[in-house]
Amino acid sequence: MSLGFVESARFAILVVCTGNICRSPLAAQLLRARLAAAGVSASIGSAGTFAHVGSSMTDEAAALSLHYGGLPSGHTARQLDVAAVRDADLVLTATREHRSEVVSLLPRASRKTFTLRQFARIVDQLHAEQHVFPIASSDDVDASLRMIVDEVAASRGFAPPLDDPADDDVVDPYRQSQAVYDQAGASIDRAVTSIVRALAVSTEVH
Repeated sequence: MSLGFVESARFAILVVCTGNICRSPLAAQLLRARLAAAGVSASIGSAGTFAHVGSSMTDEAAALSLHYGGLPSGHTARQLDVAAVRDADLVLTATREHRSEVVSLLPRASRKTFTLRQFARIVDQLHAEQHVFPIASSDDVDASLRMIVDEVAASRGFAPPLDDPADDDVVDPYRQSQAVYDQAGASIDRAVTSIVRALAVSTEVH
């Protein structure tokens, strides 16, 4: 099953939620647009643990994507499977429950799987500490991106604990009010901003 990873697959990011019609396609589209703008070549796809297979994004989620600079046209919901997890270099999930479901499919993916907000929280902490991410010695952006993921994984146990673990989750807006959609969109926007800042370090090898 293709999840939008290009044939010549460079560094691949997989974003996961439940239905693959709200949170994960929104995050994937913002990551795709902003990483491209930052000069980072990455292959980005999304999937759902209980996907509305074949469906497009909800109107509200598509509007949020446009608002934040994404391109929602052409999205088709896809079901998560082991191959998609295996082929990704970084898996970002909407919630801790989704992270558990990803890891249950492929236990060895634990190290590269984070909630979207968790990954952003860790890179923000590293940024605040003026942490210098490692850069591949050669002109290999993909290797540098994988090294960044490894650094974040290694730092996961040292990040300050949250008062409320649910703060690492993005609220599910499906069939909820516009206010809940806006809350989810703002959370995703903030997380993607932090993640792109961290991954854009890879362009320093050029």
